[in-house]
Amino acid sequence: MSDVLGELLAWWRAGESVAMCTVVATFRSAPRPPGASMLVGPDGSVVGSVSGGCVEGAVVELGGQVLQDGVPVLERYGVTDDDAFAVGLTCGGILDVYVEKVDRTTFPEFEDLVGEVEAGRPVAVATVVAHPDPAALGRRVLVRPGAAVTGSLGNDRMDRAVADDALGLLAAGTSETLGYGPEGERRGEGMRVFVRSFAPRPRMLVFGAIDFAAAVARVGAFLGYWVTVCDARPVFATHARFPDADEVVVDWPHRYLQAQADTGEIDGRTVMCVLTHDPKFDIPLLEVALRLPDFAYIGAMGSRRTHEDRLHRLQEAGLTPEEIERLSSPLGLDLGARTPEETAVSIAAEIIARRWGGSGGRLTTLDGRIHRED
Repeated sequence: MSDVLGELLAWWRAGESVAMCTVVATFRSAPRPPGASMLVGPDGSVVGSVSGGCVEGAVVELGGQVLQDGVPVLERYGVTDDDAFAVGLTCGGILDVYVEKVDRTTFPEFEDLVGEVEAGRPVAVATVVAHPDPAALGRRVLVRPGAAVTGSLGNDRMDRAVADDALGLLAAGTSETLGYGPEGERRGEGMRVFVRSFAPRPRMLVFGAIDFAAAVARVGAFLGYWVTVCDARPVFATHARFPDADEVVVDWPHRYLQAQADTGEIDGRTVMCVLTHDPKFDIPLLEVALRLPDFAYIGAMGSRRTHEDRLHRLQEAGLTPEEIERLSSPLGLDLGARTPEETAVSIAAEIIARRWGGSGGRLTTLDGRIHRED
């Protein structure tokens, strides 16, 4: 949905009605993740994608129907590998698409949502996509940390249960369909609520203002991270040298990281790349990082000899084997990379593999699913 907010807002402000088609659940090798959206505009134009092209035609047709009658629909596409071509989902996966009519009447809180997203504040939208009572379909609430829920799903019990769960998904930066009883019972069945999380971009911390750092910052920005480059040397840590970084900080790395941790700026989605391979910077920094409970990834560059020396120094500093085990060193996957750009791809590949549980091997030599479950 994030990639279509601008177009949807323009139509919403103009008082137009739009069919919004959103992937709310995926199974097996579905091509787009939950939250991917496509708009069918009042003029028949199409923005966005729900399947990368596999079932777009069928979804557009359904969007036109919903625009006409205003009745939301939850539709499943794809059944099995054998008949996936028949239904248009050539990858063999399965996806659930919720199609609803969006305008000032059906989604009065939409402009508030866009304002929160543009301000970089975390917000989640919880929408009823299945319910025994058709009148309940499309009810939604906006959920913000530390703030009252905006809107209602039908009663206080529903609102409280869904808001609590939505805050958990928002903290993790994930979107998911949750199941409840018709009145919001946690152990019940019948109501499905799709929670779309709009969390701020995850952070990538790059320590060491070297040529490799510029390439890593470029790839990190491409992957959607908020990229910070930090180095204690002001002559090297400049915005001119790192135009793709969101911020460039001149500070001792360990001091900067500790300050970020103290103010709650590090979370379980944060990744960190240490590229200095200089003990006077690396060791104090890694002492702080490896003792923090969060971080999705901590990697450090260096040769095999540098790696062995780094491990010895960390052991001397009193880090436990379990803490040291969290370190990827030397960082990156074995791609045979040589240039800064190739090395950045190697590092990014390891970060992606760590996030989704990939092996890093060649797909042609592997069996089983290509896309893993969250």
